[in-house]
Amino acid sequence: MSAVVRDGVEDLEIGLLLEALFRRYHYDFRSYARASIKRRLVQARDQLGFSSISALQDSLLHEPTTLSRLLGYLTVQVSEMFRDPSYFRALREKVLPHLRTYPSLKVWVAGCSHGEELYSLAILFREEGLEERTIFYATDINPAALQAAEAGVYPLDQVKKFTANHQKSGGRSSLSDYYTADYGRAIFDKSLRSRVVFSDHSLVTDAVFGEMHLISCRNVLIYFDRALQDRAIGLLRDSLARKGFLGLGSKESLRFSAHAAAFLEFSREDKIYQRQDA
Repeated sequence: MSAVVRDGVEDLEIGLLLEALFRRYHYDFRSYARASIKRRLVQARDQLGFSSISALQDSLLHEPTTLSRLLGYLTVQVSEMFRDPSYFRALREKVLPHLRTYPSLKVWVAGCSHGEELYSLAILFREEGLEERTIFYATDINPAALQAAEAGVYPLDQVKKFTANHQKSGGRSSLSDYYTADYGRAIFDKSLRSRVVFSDHSLVTDAVFGEMHLISCRNVLIYFDRALQDRAIGLLRDSLARKGFLGLGSKESLRFSAHAAAFLEFSREDKIYQRQDA
């Protein structure tokens, strides 16, 4: 079989598997950037020991345990606490002075992965005296990621990087105040999640579920195609309170979105936007 024909067959297999995943389990990856999805599915096929994408699909349909294993490859779980410290410094110095004027706050971490960004925001809000008036919503489509986020346990060798990021973000305390070290792990204080709601939510298929003052959705949209990006940005817009804030990842932008006119560039260099009045 020629390489061109083989690639064509593989692309067909991928399309069928994504359709099966949606119809069987209601996880919709059909509009994710295809090159990225293909790379991750090929990795899953090889590392999970299947001879083809079709064999992986067969297992997915008939062996429900395959789903959780596959989701680990399809959802990106790479993050760190206070990632891109300048973003958190901008929140601290530019956004929180606005949020401080509200008697109560709602913050949504969309695509929370293993929770690093959630704990970063919880610590930031505690340091700035806003934690007690804030409810945090942490959502992801991967149940295993949500479970890890709720546990708040990270390899101790990552904490040096977390600590440096925290200080660069303008941290007002020591990160060590918020965790205990045990057998090579950093276990973050459960009080940091006392005001957190963990929930399954998909930007692809689910609807608005609240009115937020701040939404942090970073390094999620880059994995969507243009149509799905517009769908997600529309959902994020509709989830924001009047003059609410939206934070995106360093490689993400609203510039070419159909919903760009609904936002002001509040801090261009830090990819923080503010919803405009209707």
